[in-house]
Amino acid sequence: MKVLFIGDIFGKAGRSIIIDRLPELKEELSIEFCVANGENVAQGRGITEKTAKPLFEAGIDVFTSGNHLWDKKGALEFIKSEPRILKPINIAESAYGNDYYLHQFSDGRKIAVFTVIGQAFMGPADSPFRACEKMLAKLRKETSTILVDFHAEATAEKRALGFFLAGKVSALLGTHTHIQTADEEILKPGTAYLTDAGMTGPHDSVIGVKKEIILEKMMSDMPKRYEPAEGGLELNGVYLEIDDESGRAVDIRRIKRKYNE
Repeated sequence: MKVLFIGDIFGKAGRSIIIDRLPELKEELSIEFCVANGENVAQGRGITEKTAKPLFEAGIDVFTSGNHLWDKKGALEFIKSEPRILKPINIAESAYGNDYYLHQFSDGRKIAVFTVIGQAFMGPADSPFRACEKMLAKLRKETSTILVDFHAEATAEKRALGFFLAGKVSALLGTHTHIQTADEEILKPGTAYLTDAGMTGPHDSVIGVKKEIILEKMMSDMPKRYEPAEGGLELNGVYLEIDDESGRAVDIRRIKRKYNE
């Protein structure tokens, strides 16, 4: 199975990249299933029906998320009702969003996807390790092909969960920092790993926000209203090949495409 995972899609610039470029990228790589982190698609914070619908139409099969999923309060009912939007599994059960997504292809193959959030430097959350154990006990009854988005700040926490899940999932891919790391590998006996998939959006920025605003804030110590940047368009993500029988990853490649504006 050939899978594409897209790093945090940020704001209007990120959405434009997906709408304009994703169909051809999927065709180029013969992608069968596409996952994207969507917690920042609406002005850099949250997701709405208006922003999500064109991205589904462009070829995204399911959205993972993180701590900004619920930032657009008017979108909560949409998040609650849309099965293709996932919340982190280790936060309050009452939070809107689905715990996992199970997709079955016409030939019977299945892939499962879920999101877990980190504890270090993040908001309140239960142990990602115990939450993953509980979820895997359920999902492995359905399929051995399982992709996990670990939305976390600390690289050590991401690395530790990677080793904890090695051999138990097909891939553990990090999100949240918006900076793509260069440590892709296949952990024995077959779990694809990358600390952070990066950001799809305006890279002439400070993790998506206009750099002038961030610099002024850091120099003045005064609060500033954040605005999404527009320049330096780039798609960051991960290409995976997964063995259909065992669910083990056989290839992982970072995707880093820059586009002229």
